[in-house]
Amino acid sequence: MRYDFAIVGAGIAGASLAAELCGDASVLLLEAEDFPGYHTTGRSAAFWEECYGGPELVPLTLASGPLLREWGFLSPRGALYVGRAQDRPKIDDFFERFGDTGATIERLDARGLAARVPGLREEWADAVWEPACADIDVAGLHGSYLARARRGGVALELRARVISAERVGGVWKLGTEDGRSFECETLVNAAGAWADELAAMVGAQPLGITPLQRTVAQIEVDPAAPADLPLVLDISGTFYFKPDNGRVWLSPHDETPTVPHDAAPEELAVAEAIDRFQRVVDWKVLRVERKWAGLRSFAPDRLPVYGRDPNVEGFAWFAGQGGYGIQTAPAAAILAADLLLERSKSQAVRDVDAATYLPDRLL
Repeated sequence: MRYDFAIVGAGIAGASLAAELCGDASVLLLEAEDFPGYHTTGRSAAFWEECYGGPELVPLTLASGPLLREWGFLSPRGALYVGRAQDRPKIDDFFERFGDTGATIERLDARGLAARVPGLREEWADAVWEPACADIDVAGLHGSYLARARRGGVALELRARVISAERVGGVWKLGTEDGRSFECETLVNAAGAWADELAAMVGAQPLGITPLQRTVAQIEVDPAAPADLPLVLDISGTFYFKPDNGRVWLSPHDETPTVPHDAAPEELAVAEAIDRFQRVVDWKVLRVERKWAGLRSFAPDRLPVYGRDPNVEGFAWFAGQGGYGIQTAPAAAILAADLLLERSKSQAVRDVDAATYLPDRLL
């Protein structure tokens, strides 16, 4: 069968785009692993935070929020960007950068901070409060997109690592590692950390999309983490943590450049996370219960890449979504589907400027 679109990668990017395209086109979803979402989607810290990723990402995040709430995938959390006396210029700059973006942000003093984070050390006395921040049911969202794609007739092929792609007579002829072959008119690159490798395979110019490793540990603490504890992030970007059933999910906010691979946590990164955590709160760390790592893939300007490659016929990008691909998934998929189907802009993304994310800017 020849498909209108073949999407490489069935993480949150590929699954969401397949679900948006399938009502108007035939879609093939190719996944290299045994199940979708193995590498990045399944290892997310799982929060929706309006300012995460910078001002240029706020429109996508704000457009996604109402849909995520309507579909039942958000739970209220709240977020705090915390700082010490020497960090006040960074907090001032935060308000300068995000004040006109539409994000809801407030300033908290030491008293407001202490009310939200028990045991906070006294030097952490300044903060940005984001009341709209929420936890995301990542597995539920990803599963919902896959189910919607399946109902829409999307063909999902697992263990289908693409190793060859040739354009013949306006059609891509694709070969997989296990000898299967497929045909499509448009090949969509949603390969995450492997996006530049796929681009090189089809003769497109790689965009410099680099995988960065991020480490997360689940720790048991005394006292147990309050259920209503907000997401706490360092305004300087050296840690974040959030509660999970009395435990804490903790990251040193590491971004270690690497090659595409099945990421594993580094002991040093976990130790750094714990050291930074103990400089913020007076809780005792009892033990590390589990730890994991994932790859977050960024273009050089740290913005996602959506749309058709201007130099390679029938090749499109849906990649470079960094650590915010899940929180922006609804709007990003709708915007990309609008671009690929060459249809009028959907109402849900009316305030999003598609030109910001086109691959043309990097070529």
